[in-house]
Amino acid sequence: MFASPLYEAARRRDALVTWAVEYAFPLWWDAGYDHARDGFHEKLDKAGQPVDLPRRARVQPRQIYAYATAPALGWEGPAGSIVHRALDAYLARYRREDGLFRTLVAADGGVLDDSTDLYDQAFALFALAHASRALNKRAELEPMATALRVMLIGRCGRQGGFALLAPDALPLQSNPNMHLLEASLAWEEAGGDIRWTAMADGIAELALARFIDPVTGALREFFDAGWHPAAGEAGRIVEPGHQFEWAWLLLRWGRARDRTDGTRAGLRLLEIGETHGVDPARGVAFNSLLDDFSIHDHTARLWPQTERLKAALLAAEITGEEQYWTQAAKAADGLSLYLNTPVKGLWWDRLSPDGTFVDEPAPASSFYHIICAIAEFDRVVTEAGIKRPA
Repeated sequence: MFASPLYEAARRRDALVTWAVEYAFPLWWDAGYDHARDGFHEKLDKAGQPVDLPRRARVQPRQIYAYATAPALGWEGPAGSIVHRALDAYLARYRREDGLFRTLVAADGGVLDDSTDLYDQAFALFALAHASRALNKRAELEPMATALRVMLIGRCGRQGGFALLAPDALPLQSNPNMHLLEASLAWEEAGGDIRWTAMADGIAELALARFIDPVTGALREFFDAGWHPAAGEAGRIVEPGHQFEWAWLLLRWGRARDRTDGTRAGLRLLEIGETHGVDPARGVAFNSLLDDFSIHDHTARLWPQTERLKAALLAAEITGEEQYWTQAAKAADGLSLYLNTPVKGLWWDRLSPDGTFVDEPAPASSFYHIICAIAEFDRVVTEAGIKRPA
């Protein structure tokens, strides 16, 4: 009997939700959280044991997001208390007196690097938005996020967009701006004030005007001070994972604002990623291309697989075209390769060009990507009419 592309996607949705609820959420709380000293561990080894490493600012808010999302996927563990405890530890250890978030602390909370990075500020805003919803604490957490937003806007360049926080740091990067767009949309959905909408609009407009090549439709990574492509090879880098991730965000933004140019750009980014950034032999999206769409780095990390899935799902929902359900199913198959580990709930991070996985600990930072993809999978398939099995 022929199964529709939507049904095929739904079967994969069910398998991924089961993996998250039965294995990943329990493991990354039981072993992935430092119950003695607080804070999430950076990595778990392939036996599911924590690796003792300094703790980056970006990992903590990503894990907070994952557990804020867990109840919606059906996990019955103590998600609320996890978010509360982890958020308290995060704010106590990483938030500086000026309201910015430092880069790195030791396992005991001692400061190892007090500098700040735009990428980390974006994830602070993102986690605060999701924690405010999970804990029903918008009145308490939004002022903190607003103060951070004001500081970041104060450092906005004359050409628009957000530069790195170090003075005169070059090249400028599209990626931190992408995560600020994601955080702004999260606050918008959490009921935040109209300035979050304005921030999201400014970044999306900059992406359409500067980050995306007007001829090819591809999105670049590195830029000079005027948001022109950086000199040399850096200015030619095109990452398939970020084509997909920006596609998902611009499709969301285009639908919310009724901006067909945003939707067109998002669909073109998805097309570029699928056409040029997926290795048919391995069935996965690889790391990077050059601007002529030749291969730059054929290793395939886990996270681009999650973004490929999200972009295809939202394209299916917005356009109603079956081809995108088929793409979503293929992306889910690619992602599932990385989740096939001896200890269930872990993942492989890097797939070599020869088709073998690099044997190394699982980075906690990937959990945010995985859970965001599974949550979007569940939402889109459910709204298309296929609920999860009871």
